[in-house]
Amino acid sequence: MPTDVLAELENRELLAQCTADQALREHFASATRTVYAGFDPTADSLHIGSLVPLLALRRAQLAGHRPLVLVGGATGLIGDPSFKAEERKLNSVDTVAQWVESLKRQTSRFVDFDASDNPAIIVNNLDWTADVTVLDFLRDVGKHFSINSMINKESVRQRIDREGEGISFTEFSYMVLQSFDFAQLYSEYDCTVQIGGSDQWGNITGGIDLVRRMHQGQAYGVTLPLVTKSDGSKFGKTETGTVWLDAAKTSPYAFYQFWMNTADADVYRFLRYFTFLPVQGIADIERDDAQAGGRRQAQPVLAREVTELVHGAAGYAGARRISEALFSSDVSVLTESDFEQLAQDGLPCTKISESGKPLLELLVDT
Repeated sequence: MPTDVLAELENRELLAQCTADQALREHFASATRTVYAGFDPTADSLHIGSLVPLLALRRAQLAGHRPLVLVGGATGLIGDPSFKAEERKLNSVDTVAQWVESLKRQTSRFVDFDASDNPAIIVNNLDWTADVTVLDFLRDVGKHFSINSMINKESVRQRIDREGEGISFTEFSYMVLQSFDFAQLYSEYDCTVQIGGSDQWGNITGGIDLVRRMHQGQAYGVTLPLVTKSDGSKFGKTETGTVWLDAAKTSPYAFYQFWMNTADADVYRFLRYFTFLPVQGIADIERDDAQAGGRRQAQPVLAREVTELVHGAAGYAGARRISEALFSSDVSVLTESDFEQLAQDGLPCTKISESGKPLLELLVDT
């Protein structure tokens, strides 16, 4: 029997806003619902900020509902202007298509496509927008949108009010495209709930309204908090750049170290956000750390859980092996794959078999 996933999100402090709170709870509790979140291909990999909505879909599946992953092959060609300071760079059609395939593979690791009762679905919104003509889109979809209402959305208003900035018609139309997604998913998959970051509230409510106008249906929206750090610095960034989910862009070792370096002020919140550990278990870790007064166990637990989630048990084992070897200065336990990770992260490495140099000379050089 499906359960109310909102309670799980609330317990983890992951519920920012939702529409029709009580009605939505009853909606979740009464039957298996299809819940979707969208991911636009702005690069060939998602970054760690995308984990929050991805894991929310997984939490919905564990609560008995059907997760639907939407990869934005169409919306990714436009770019979401929500709370962005300036116009996004438009990428080529071929580039976006390649990124779509990368994101499909990446997101599919976080939900279960083989569940007997509620298998996950993955779709590309280019499939239903590519053949829609401009005239048909304006007549069938655009007529349902009020320019006044769109301009007054906070996400757009901030951009328009910023001195020296504006918004192109291309980006302004993004809300209409995303709303069309919700209406299409409602019609084809009986999808009634959209989940997204709190910056997506305007786009989500636009979709809910379009479902009502086009299909006379009831849909709902849930937003999740945008992840912030207690010191005010940007989450998901390090001195070397963005922390990606793709091991070829951020090695499992660097990924593991990112979580190991989580500030004490953030670590228990991140355990609630990014892991499936019971909330009470996280509270127990926080209590034990407070009583111990020394080295905390929270960071190693967080690093283990998230690294295993993203890179698997082998990825975690390698990251920990590298960490312990560097700490002890004993690199004899490291594998070739471990050294390749270190080289990826900028540590100078030399392949003896290819160098042609005597061992002593190599040791001096490195």
